[in-house]
Amino acid sequence: MPLRLWPALLLCAAALAPPSLAEHQPLRVGVYANEPKLLLDNDNQLSGIFGELLREIAQREGWELQAVPCEWQQCLELTRDGRIDLLPDTAWNEERAGYLDFHQLPALFSWSQIYSQQELRLNSLLDLNDRRIAVLAGSVQEEHLKALLLSFGLQAQLLPVQSLAQGFKLVSSGAADAAVANQRFGDYHADQYGLSSTPIMFQPARLFYATGKDRHAPLLAAIDRHLKQWQEQPDSLYYQIIQRWGGKPPQLRVPTSLWWGLATLSALFLLALGGALLLRRRVAEQTRHLSASELRLNTILDSVEAFIYIKDPQLRYQYANRKVCELFGRSREEVLGHSDSAFFDANTVDNLRRNDLRVLQQGERVQIEEVNRNLADNSEHAYLTVKLPLRRPDGTIYALCGISTDITEHKKNLEQIHQLAFFDPLTGLPNRRLLQDRLQHALAHHARSGEEGALLFIDLDNFKTLNDTLGHAMGDQLLQQVALRLRGLLREEDSLARLGGDEFVLMLERLSSTPAKALVEIETVANKLLGSLAEPYDLNGHEHSSTASIGVALFSDAHSTVEELLKRADLAMYEAKASGRNIVRFFNPQMQTAALARIRLETDLRHSIGERHFLLHYQPQVDHLGRLIGAEALVRWQHPQHGLIPPGEFIPLAESTDLILPLGRWILQAACEQLVAWSHDAELAELPLAVNVSARQLHHADFVSDVLAILKQTGANPARLELELTESHLASDIEEMIQRMLQLQAHGVRFSLDDFGTGYSSLSYLKRLPLTRLKIDRCFVRDLLSDPNDAAIVRAIVALAQSLDLQVLAEGVETAEQRDALLQIGCSLYQGYLFAKPGPAEQLHDWPRPSRLELTE
Repeated sequence: MPLRLWPALLLCAAALAPPSLAEHQPLRVGVYANEPKLLLDNDNQLSGIFGELLREIAQREGWELQAVPCEWQQCLELTRDGRIDLLPDTAWNEERAGYLDFHQLPALFSWSQIYSQQELRLNSLLDLNDRRIAVLAGSVQEEHLKALLLSFGLQAQLLPVQSLAQGFKLVSSGAADAAVANQRFGDYHADQYGLSSTPIMFQPARLFYATGKDRHAPLLAAIDRHLKQWQEQPDSLYYQIIQRWGGKPPQLRVPTSLWWGLATLSALFLLALGGALLLRRRVAEQTRHLSASELRLNTILDSVEAFIYIKDPQLRYQYANRKVCELFGRSREEVLGHSDSAFFDANTVDNLRRNDLRVLQQGERVQIEEVNRNLADNSEHAYLTVKLPLRRPDGTIYALCGISTDITEHKKNLEQIHQLAFFDPLTGLPNRRLLQDRLQHALAHHARSGEEGALLFIDLDNFKTLNDTLGHAMGDQLLQQVALRLRGLLREEDSLARLGGDEFVLMLERLSSTPAKALVEIETVANKLLGSLAEPYDLNGHEHSSTASIGVALFSDAHSTVEELLKRADLAMYEAKASGRNIVRFFNPQMQTAALARIRLETDLRHSIGERHFLLHYQPQVDHLGRLIGAEALVRWQHPQHGLIPPGEFIPLAESTDLILPLGRWILQAACEQLVAWSHDAELAELPLAVNVSARQLHHADFVSDVLAILKQTGANPARLELELTESHLASDIEEMIQRMLQLQAHGVRFSLDDFGTGYSSLSYLKRLPLTRLKIDRCFVRDLLSDPNDAAIVRAIVALAQSLDLQVLAEGVETAEQRDALLQIGCSLYQGYLFAKPGPAEQLHDWPRPSRLELTE
């Protein structure tokens, strides 16, 4: 097949391909002729510096490469449209960054240079006036050259070409005076076309591999990873490939006829004798022209934003433009004749000397990144520097010319981008993205060495409560202090990351390959973490106590996948929370089954709240004579498939999510509607109704307004509504809770304290709470007759209630003996199966009631 048909066929194939690269498809690589950086060899395989580097990376990453030959402008358009996946040898600029993505580390550095026929002498930019210059259409070189010519008022005809080779052909045939090319292509091909390089250079460039915008970030990340590794090793493939494609040095041409030259010189000598006076006049005129040219050249060099200088073989400055003098804080006269030791610190001087001697002694063109510390203000700056040897006509080197561009801000921006991409801004810890990368390497090491590793998923207990009560600023302080404590316990080989919220992950590596020993090592670390995190925290003078739950998954259990390992550690953490918190749990398959069931239940619960698949049952509250004195509303879930589900199975799930807020609102609304219904029944009109309120509801900012809005909307009597709290409500932010209770009490709402005796209530707070009743927890009633300790606790609760002028009601009364014992102690109000199980509201009709006078007493 003729080679000229290849681009058309490949473009058709690219147009039919999907927009993104799938794993089983080859990587389409754009190839335009730019030897020695990029070309196709005789087998249509990628070659040149960029081609060989990409082939080495593809071999390590398992990519299949498919070359797509194209002209430069066509390559850009295909890459932008996603019909080419990767375009090598692409210079970065802001316009291209709008529709292309680049990796971070430059693959190569280059600059642009003017090439002309050897007999045409172009010594400065001013010599380009009225010249015909071939330049690659759509290239960065074209943009820079136009700007340079415009800034100096020069008129030159730019001839757009589709390839660098086409530009060199125009110069060789006389259709153009000069051509612009990157230095590597130019030096590699100049002899072939009978051209030579000129001293006119501009636009130092960083060269990359590029992809379409937001299309192939993993490709660029993989390229960066390999470039970083290779560029740090002086003997790596990277430098071998560059050296192998280093180009051919220009060779001096020797005159073919010495005798004709001698004859010409003789004739010129005779003419010189005859025109001595004329030559004197012309020398004076040329001197004036040279002075003017030198002034213009100095103006040009002083106007560019690069540091340009010339050093002699003794490394003394022979020329320095305005930027260099400003850097040193000296005048040009104070700079010339001095070496770097007068301006930089010792380390910088040694580094600069090594690079300069490579140019002056070995004749190398050096392009390198230098970091220099200035003695004038002790500031440190990074520079992208190109150093060139200056040669006499006989080829000997008499000086070097350096061009340096300050890239300090650019490097800072790159570092900031890297920090934002891979680190958590609040704690400074690695984020999920960096953790996954490190975990992938750790799993690969585990597979090779057999050394065990583990992932510890750390989640703070009750962190949301802290955020809700003390605010997110306090929560952020706690997270920062937790990060500091965790860092202090790290070994050198461990990795710590924050995934988000209150979730941290610690990766342990190089554990014993013996399972029993590895488990002991993990438990030792985990227990240290629990102990450290349980110590009190100082949050702006407020002492706060917190614990953590830790889930552990072993590398050997993860089947060498990052996501599976993270998921298993997460499941183990939830098992630790379900087992009481502040403990460590290892992953086992039962956790996964339970987690799936929990996810299904949460999905059903969320759906049922929207569809209102709930109903209220009511359990009577009676006095010692069995007469009805009140009721407690208890929610039931009427599941569409599984029937009636008791609250013990879904309330903990609702409380661990935000679902408890809409569910609690519905329960309160339904209870108030029931009070309104009873208000029309003479027997039940005065019956109080108790409703449980969760900690999440009570601490919510809109709790008081929600309760008052529901009372107003339904028309329920606030005096008949009793809100039941548990002792867990008193764990934090007690002052704000008291204020909310007082606001509701002012409207007639009553409060009782449920499950009393199971928590850690402070009596100093208890006496301040606007309560009307204490409820004795069923755990004390159950063993009241057999356990003297429970009997003593019940007596103490009754005595406390009486001293605080509070009613006391016992829950869970199931036998007449329990009721009698409670009555003897002094408790005369009860609730339990002895009297009735929770049921529909209709069961409360015809229940005996005490008289109105007795209720008042």
